[in-house]
Order: sequence, then structure tokens, then C-alpha cells
Amino acid sequence: MTAAGNAVSFSGSAPSTGDIAAIARRDTRLVVSPQVEARIAAARAVVDRYVAADLPVYGLTTGLGAGVDTKLAVDDLVAFQLRVPQARAVGVGAALPREAVRAMMAVRVAGMAAGGSGVSPPVFSGLVAALNAGVHPVVPSLGSIGAADLAPLAHMGRALLGDGEAEYRGTVMPAGEALAAAGLSPLPLAPKDGHALVVANSLSVGLACLALEDLDRLLAWSLAAVALNFEAFRANVTAFDDRALAARPAFGQREAAGRLRGLLAGGSLLAEGAARRLQDPLSYRCAPQVWGALIHALAEAREATRIEIASSGDNPVVLAEEGLILSHGNFDMTAFVLAWERLGQALAHCAAAIAWRTMKITSAGFSDLPRFLTPLGQSRTGFATVQKTVSLLEVEIRSLAAPVSLSPIPVADGVEDQASLAPSVLAKIEAMIERMRYLVAIELAASAQAVELRGVAGELGAGTGAVYRAIRARVAPLHEDRSQAADFTAIAALIETSEP
Repeated sequence: MTAAGNAVSFSGSAPSTGDIAAIARRDTRLVVSPQVEARIAAARAVVDRYVAADLPVYGLTTGLGAGVDTKLAVDDLVAFQLRVPQARAVGVGAALPREAVRAMMAVRVAGMAAGGSGVSPPVFSGLVAALNAGVHPVVPSLGSIGAADLAPLAHMGRALLGDGEAEYRGTVMPAGEALAAAGLSPLPLAPKDGHALVVANSLSVGLACLALEDLDRLLAWSLAAVALNFEAFRANVTAFDDRALAARPAFGQREAAGRLRGLLAGGSLLAEGAARRLQDPLSYRCAPQVWGALIHALAEAREATRIEIASSGDNPVVLAEEGLILSHGNFDMTAFVLAWERLGQALAHCAAAIAWRTMKITSAGFSDLPRFLTPLGQSRTGFATVQKTVSLLEVEIRSLAAPVSLSPIPVADGVEDQASLAPSVLAKIEAMIERMRYLVAIELAASAQAVELRGVAGELGAGTGAVYRAIRARVAPLHEDRSQAADFTAIAALIETSEP
């Protein structure tokens, strides 16, 4: 992969998760190198040889699923491929967002570019052209159990054949009209092409790429919220001392503490005697350990996603150098979903810590600040009712952290008796991210208020000072009671779109 200007080139190396997010969210153009085109052609030559010899190949000369025992007639090979996406377009529910569809399309291109799909060059080029032209199939969000995202990809493939609906330049229209408006023709399917379009986990992996971009920002802001709360609480920074953390270097904790020290650098909290207590509640004292676990889980999920982007999970896989087509189970996403399930549980631990710290910074008994952080006395509510929102967000995140990836009931007449539920795992991660943004936004708002009531706004570290000013540029201090819903929404939008 190489990037230049507003383009990403799929070349010798695989695209990154960031490349997929850029294509999906910022309409970065995808360029395919001659090296990838040669790889596609070499794999296709193997497929053509198998067709000419009428050799048994799953999905090429046989039916799919339970129909693997059905040999296809030679004159039915192309017609069968046309039926594949039509028969598997069984999704229901709300349509996927535009960025999710673009991410799915980009990941499918990446999987084909790896060389194992055996897709014909015209179909590969047609998929790239549709993505670059901004033709986005309307894809229902429900229907995949994660043993290849058959239904979502089938809806994509069906639209690129001219059936169903697609969005083009902001308008949903019949897919054939969208293709024509973009100057494109329906995909010219050849043997294996219909199967090649649908037999991948491209939706799951595409959603993972988007989540990783969101989580990188969310992690940075959540650490900033921890540090700003430390400033307001006047918590003991020995919890971040690398000498103590090195005595038991659990995953990620030294990195988390180092980032927190960097945010506090230059501020008065690092001075001897600045802390109010020898030891603070665990939601403060264990922040490096809890956020270290999140950092570690995020790295594992990133690596699991990178492997999927860089590889061919098609079944069967075409091995061009050996001239072989082999059946296998590389589409199984167990390792991938376990990494993402673990990440969800790490988010839940962080959410609990955020909730407890927010309760404590607003509690006079813990913070030695005015109750509920109101400067006008107890005839005002201050941040009291906000605690209910915090409680709701935390419990929903904790509920979403429960594993969903254990296999569903068998399908395809019992042949397909195991699946990862990868799309469902990523859907709940997305829901957790949304709730976590609001939790972090509330902690930032409460911490900024507490910093002012403590009288240390002029003594903050370089990093926490910048974060405090960013919050105050969007949200005024709370004096007289007002609705804070718009405040939290504004801060959550800042977390979603920018770095601290």
C-alpha cells in the first residue's frame, strides 16, 4: 500500500486499517497497481484451467453450502454465479451507514487483491470503479452470522449487477440507474465470480477498521479525562511512578502511566505534597492498570484486523504459484472475535472506573469540593442528576460487554454448524464506543468544573491545560442550573472528530 494525496494505492503490501477508514469516511480514492492486477490475473488463470478440465471445486463446479454434493452443468456455470448473490440477499433491518458500506467494499477489494479469490479481472475492476465512483449499494444491517458475511456482500453484489437499490450522490435509487448515472455497467460475472463477491468477512473487518480509528481517539481523550480528574481531585501521582509499575509490568500499564505523566507535565500536581491523600480510591490509583489493559486489548484487536485485511479468507482459496484450488476453513473468525470481545470487556472496565471517578469528583465527602460541584449552594442541583446518566451509560456498556460470539444454531442443513457472529460483536463494540464517548465527555465536563472550584485552573500541566481550554471553548462553567445535555453532546462530538 502507498498513499499520496487523496489516493491509496493497493500494491505489494496490504492496506492498513487507517487506509480502509480513509476510503470509507473521507472518500479517498483507491488505485490498483499493476502488481495487484498481475496477481489477480494469475489466480484467475488457475480458475480457468479448473473450469476447462471440469474439476470439482466448491462454488465453481458444485453448489454451495449443503449443495456441495450437487455438480453443476457446464452450461449452468455462469447462470449459477448470477443466482449466488440473488439467493443470499436475505438481509433485514435498517440499511448500513454509507461509511460501513464503503468500508465493506474496500475490504473486499483488499481481500481480492491478496490473490486467493480467483475473481475475474473485469469484476475486480468493476468493484473498484463502483467504490471510486461513489455507488453505494443499500445493504440491510442484519443477516450475517460471521461465517463469511454472505448476506451483506450479496446485497452489495446484487446492486452491482443492477438489481436492488444503491445510493449515488446522496440519493437512493434503483441500482441500475445508479450505475448508469455513474457511467458504469453491471458487473459481467464469469464462473466463480458470484461466489467471490460474497465469500468473505468484509463487513466485519470493515467495521473493525472504523472502530479502530474511533477507539484511538477515544483512548486519547479518556486518558486526558483521567489526567484532568486527577488535577481536580488532587490525586496522588505516585500511582503513575514508573519504578512502582516496573515492579510488576502488566500489559500496557507503563505506557498508560507514561501518557498520563506526559499530560500532567509542567503542572503543580507533580510537586511534592500536592496530593490530598496518601492513597486514593482504586478508580484513581489503578488507572494505569485498567487503561493499560485497554491499550493491550486494542493492540491485539488491531493485529487481528490487520491479518484479515492482508489475507485471503476465500474458500476455496486459489494458490496461483502451485496452480491449486483448495477447500479450507480460513473464513472462520474465532480468533478475530475473541480479540474484539476482550477489547469490549476492557472498555467495560474503563467505563466503570470513569463512572466511579465522576461520582467521587462530584461528592463533597470524597473531593472536598462543593456538593455536586455547584458554586451557588444546595438550592441548586449542579451535577447531581448527571449521576443518573452516568449510571445508565456504565450499565449499558457493561451489559454489551457480555460475550455474544458463541456459535449460533447450525444452518445449511447442518453442514455449517459453527460461526463467529463477528458482525454482532462489532455492532456491540460500536454501541459501546458511542456510550463511552458520552461517559468521557461527562467526566471532562465535571473535571473542568472541579478544577475551577479547586482554584487550580492556572496550575495545570501542559496537556491537561490544553484539554481544559478545549472544553471551555465549547462549554461554559456551570453556575446557575441549566440543561447540560447540549454540553455533553458538544464534548462528545469533539472526542469523535479530533485529537486532544
